[in-house]
Amino acid sequence: MNLEERTEENLAHIIHEMGRMLQVVNESIMDPKDYDINKYDELKGLYDLLKQKGKLTVAETQAFIAELKNYRK
Repeated sequence: MNLEERTEENLAHIIHEMGRMLQVVNESIMDPKDYDINKYDELKGLYDLLKQKGKLTVAETQAFIAELKNYRK
């Protein structure tokens, strides 16, 4: 899977993986249908940062989730 390509399948993968890494309990906020493909580059950037960072503090997790809200439709 080449995540550099802007596709719906890649967007869904990124959103699901971020939900898993952030240990989101309410999975409804991580529904790929709710995210705009036009924001793919921004979401991919968040995904890359999250993968690089690894373990997050509670405050960082909340900040990531708050930032994701900005990219919802």
